[in-house]
Amino acid sequence: MSESSSGLNTSCFRFCTSQSSPCSDLSNLDICLPVLSPRNRVIHQIHQPSCDSGIASPLPSDSFKYLTWHELEEHDVQGSQIHCPRVREGPSEEECFLRGEHHTLYAKKQLTEKEKWEQRLQEDWENCMSLNLSYQDLGDLYQVGNCIRILRRLIRVERLLLVDNSLTDLSAICLPRCKELKLSKNHITSFKQLPKIPEIHHLALDENNIETLDELSALRHTPLESLVLERNPCEFQENYRKLVFSKLPNLKVLDGIPKLPEDCLPPETNFLCKICTIL
Repeated sequence: MSESSSGLNTSCFRFCTSQSSPCSDLSNLDICLPVLSPRNRVIHQIHQPSCDSGIASPLPSDSFKYLTWHELEEHDVQGSQIHCPRVREGPSEEECFLRGEHHTLYAKKQLTEKEKWEQRLQEDWENCMSLNLSYQDLGDLYQVGNCIRILRRLIRVERLLLVDNSLTDLSAICLPRCKELKLSKNHITSFKQLPKIPEIHHLALDENNIETLDELSALRHTPLESLVLERNPCEFQENYRKLVFSKLPNLKVLDGIPKLPEDCLPPETNFLCKICTIL
């Protein structure tokens, strides 16, 4: 029984070598792959028979690809200690069976009330100050629901990134201390769909689908200093910059450009200034 330099028992690796060539094809391998826990203990082994289909075999870490960070065993990392946690939930048991991914189901167990409470304490979302939940690939409604559940608990977050999550309506969310919010590349269509952000200073809404500036006045009573609306349909509205600054007089920067003197003039006044008078 041999032991590799990493400390793993290598007796579970069995190679069926070919006698016809010194360089055997990888499809002739018959390998038993160990799956490790976070403490390098073998949980179970995935037997990978030889296959001539040319499709790559799953990696040993494939069993963990649908786990969120707090579901990994034997660690006490809290949500308030990490800035980019994975919160997207994996597929249902039925879908895993259809995909032939039965080995991912060992972590999908029913939690007791005590375990649910311990998980809530470990997530610790209430004490997060800075959090990046971008690119979560929220492909199913139950995944979106889990993300909304977490957002409802962010009562102390000051900096929050939610880029490219296909979010549509966050009006039921309240972020009372949030000063910087990035909602770029989502499906927001109106300012009414924004969360309640009374202390917001910097807001990024580029690459959404906001067509009108009518509800922009809802942010008038916030300390908003910087706003990004690039690549929204409302950007092509006539007198776009003047309209934004007229609705948000305390705004200092729009789309990365500081407030200019001509942005302060009403559209009517600016139009009259361009008329030439011939005597």
